[in-house]
Amino acid sequence: MGKLFVCVHALLFQKTCLPFPGSGIYAPHSPKVYHYDMKTESGKILFSEVNTHPRMSPDYPAAVNWNAYAKTIKPFPVQKTTFGGFVSRDEFNFTELFKNSGNLTVCQKELCCHLSYRMVEKKENESYVLGAFTGLHGRRQREYWQVCTMLKCNTADLKTCGQAVETAATRFEMFSLSGTFGTEYVFPEVLLSEINLSPGKFEVLKDGRLINKNGTSEPILTVSLFGRWYTKDAVHNSCPTNNSAVTYLLISTLLMIYKML
Repeated sequence: MGKLFVCVHALLFQKTCLPFPGSGIYAPHSPKVYHYDMKTESGKILFSEVNTHPRMSPDYPAAVNWNAYAKTIKPFPVQKTTFGGFVSRDEFNFTELFKNSGNLTVCQKELCCHLSYRMVEKKENESYVLGAFTGLHGRRQREYWQVCTMLKCNTADLKTCGQAVETAATRFEMFSLSGTFGTEYVFPEVLLSEINLSPGKFEVLKDGRLINKNGTSEPILTVSLFGRWYTKDAVHNSCPTNNSAVTYLLISTLLMIYKML
């Protein structure tokens, strides 16, 4: 099996107009190496050996049907009113994790996100919500995203949900997050307190559930599934379809013939 040697320079620019606090080299089953630093402006060169044909590897992860579980269950009963909030420039629908354990569903348009969870102990000064977003992302409104996320709010006030937060104290004994994604391109992420990644501490089941492994987690900031629906991108949709392109060509040809007569 072929090997490829990869080098990445993780530049850090916290105090400039480009806030990129790290980078990494990622393989299909886990990050090979990564660097993250919010405290200094030092950079770091990352090196890693990766397979040139990862699908031929015996430990290549099995194919995931990202909506298999979420579409076979009924939405969990609504226990609290859904409310809106922004993560960056994207408007999410949120519902609060107001108990130490439970089953929640929150939907936005065609996307429904399901969460089953059990906290070790919910800290009184911390609030968590389950959020759903589907639509064109960010300021440019070009990329179509579908996102299911469980996230910690900045404070116990639910109005701060979606604001930047770096530390957490609440641990989870278990969590299971899934969504009715319309795309096969879904990327899982679990961020721990102080914005640390958690390779090897969670897994994705074949039916699309993102779950924790090895018992109680470290304090969690977010548990997320990011879906990219490329065919719904604004750039993709702005291109003329075959029919419209043919129509435009015919009109142009007719105008040219008319001018020649």
